[in-house]
Amino acid sequence: MFVIPDARLDQFMAEDIPYMDLTTHVLGIDQVPGRITFFTREAGVVCATEEAARILEKCGAQVEYVLPSGSPMDSGQEVLVATGSAGSLHAAWKVCLNLLDHCSAVATKTAQFVGKVKAVNPQVEVLTTRKSMPGTKDLVTKAIMAGGAFPHRLGLSETVLVFDNHTQFLGGFEGFLARVPEYKRACVEKRLFVEVNPDQAMAALEAGVDCLQIEKASPQALADLVVRLRKANPSVTVVAAGGVNLDNCEAYAAASPDGLVTTCLFSAKPLDMSARMECLE
Repeated sequence: MFVIPDARLDQFMAEDIPYMDLTTHVLGIDQVPGRITFFTREAGVVCATEEAARILEKCGAQVEYVLPSGSPMDSGQEVLVATGSAGSLHAAWKVCLNLLDHCSAVATKTAQFVGKVKAVNPQVEVLTTRKSMPGTKDLVTKAIMAGGAFPHRLGLSETVLVFDNHTQFLGGFEGFLARVPEYKRACVEKRLFVEVNPDQAMAALEAGVDCLQIEKASPQALADLVVRLRKANPSVTVVAAGGVNLDNCEAYAAASPDGLVTTCLFSAKPLDMSARMECLE
């Protein structure tokens, strides 16, 4: 279960209705009973229906139906239905629709990416970076997981991942390699990841690094490197990063790394989803 706190949902609501819905108030329809039905005009993978349902309930509506996040949806399919006063339905309407549009788009793009990769090599996992737009990490993380991917790294406190920027403070890459045993003792409960170019990979493996993130290797160069690395150490974890996208993910999957790390899934054109309201009076 993926949990987005109430405080986040309250924040989304406050952005759209800071005080009141002036339109429903002026029209005098606040208390008129009605129903809202959210549906999609495009096939895809739905996401954020649970959050939308909670927002509806916060506004005083009663949820009747929710299609769970991660479910496939066909064009025209209903994904969320609720009843309540016109005031409560309109207060939640656009916030819910925006969540569904954007999160379902990311989930759908992710499912397409994962489908391509798994068709070539079912053993390759699709992983996402921590390069999401600040303020959106919880939503896009839920969305990529709904689409079948997994977050590679959620934040600096989660994993030990050494970049070239770090080794600059250690006397360069060679200085880092000389101290790998020391670092492995310091993070005994964690695996030591390091990002390397193809020319550095074997040296890092020989120094005792647990996991290698190969940066910007071509698919063919990656395939050759994976063979050599696994021959030297069958238990090494190898992931490919840098420029992996929907157009080339199949070629990278064919190289047989353990995972493909990508940023491209965090942005997607919003799905064409909508909502219809009806008066129940």
